[in-house]
Amino acid sequence: MRHATIGPTPPKAAAEAAPPPGAPSRDASATAYRDDDAAERDDTPLNASEVAAFARRCFQADGGDRVGVELEFLVFDRTAVARHVPLEEVARALPPLPGGSRVTFEPGGQLELSGPAGTLPGAIGGLAADVAVARRALADAGLVLAGVGLDPVRPPRRQLRRPRYDAMAEFFGGPYGPLMMCSTASIQVNLDLGERPETRWERAHMLGPVLTAAFANSPLSGGRPCGWMSGRQAVWENLDPTRTAPVRGSGDPAAEWADYLLDARLMLVREDADRCRPVRDGSTFRDWLATGEPTAADLAYHATTVFPPVRPRGWLEIRYLDAQHPATWAVCVAVTCALVADDRAADAALAAAEPYRELWQEAARCGLADPRLARAAGVCFRAAIEALPRLGAAPALVGEVAAFADRYVTPGRSPAADLIDLGPEAWLTEGGRT
Repeated sequence: MRHATIGPTPPKAAAEAAPPPGAPSRDASATAYRDDDAAERDDTPLNASEVAAFARRCFQADGGDRVGVELEFLVFDRTAVARHVPLEEVARALPPLPGGSRVTFEPGGQLELSGPAGTLPGAIGGLAADVAVARRALADAGLVLAGVGLDPVRPPRRQLRRPRYDAMAEFFGGPYGPLMMCSTASIQVNLDLGERPETRWERAHMLGPVLTAAFANSPLSGGRPCGWMSGRQAVWENLDPTRTAPVRGSGDPAAEWADYLLDARLMLVREDADRCRPVRDGSTFRDWLATGEPTAADLAYHATTVFPPVRPRGWLEIRYLDAQHPATWAVCVAVTCALVADDRAADAALAAAEPYRELWQEAARCGLADPRLARAAGVCFRAAIEALPRLGAAPALVGEVAAFADRYVTPGRSPAADLIDLGPEAWLTEGGRT
């Protein structure tokens, strides 16, 4: 179903070829995905068994418990909110970051900070230092680092021109393609697979609607409410469902992932290093495989063009979370990590969340105003608060999670409700407040 309330204003699709520094993977050569820029192209044709083997490598158990975080932010000119701030202007304003985060930009100029992977306290601590430095530097330049999931006021405008982005824009079309690429921002939590990858995979999916609702933070588009607490998720819903819908569960994650990759439509074919050709005839990777043309490198690249809410990549990418206020993003990371990685917390959280595992659309539209999701979120936050000390979290972080629960979860109110109440421009003060 199309949702015209988002209208002319659209989310993002990042360039995703190499494992980002915020990902828990060990080494690019050891993961199932290959660095498209560095790896030599393998021209050996694929067969179905090799697709299955690729999918299995995406779930190879590593026994680790590291977390990596990728934060995206929209950047605004405090005195001219409607101005699209050139990414070069943002880059010039940023000093070296003490925590070692990598600085990149999304197609619309969204700023992304990817912190080094580590323990939960280490990953959050290093990235928090970098966010603080970035906020101060941008504020000195008259710019605001805004933690919202969908641009509340500006229409989409692409700043990066690369072959991949050109082909992606043509494939998706409008209005939702430009919105996704240029107007959305998210938090991505990357988790090691642990000793039981299938367990973490299942948890990440089952918790999806509840966490989407709890952290829904994108209710405005074109200066007015768009009808969704997570307008960002609504944009994703209106893209190609063969590459954005959740991976369906059947008990064998690797088999599920192989089928998902095969049944996803081809987005583009790389003709050489400087050219990508969009594929608009509706053919799937399975169709292409039957021609005997695609190679292992083509499969690895195809896997970077599908964007389900949870994606296996030698670790788990949890992709369904809206960007949060620069002062509270750590709550989102801490809760998500605790509920997926801590067995005791997961048991309590999943008992509450499992009945609502299919309510993705309700979570995006209503947030915690849906009483079922609010009740489940309450259980999940209590479980996370109990688990965080076991994961090494300091009392200050536990206190932040508890304060977030008191402000939002207990009254059944997503962060998006604040943005609606603040009005079409007052959110900027909230979003950029030190």
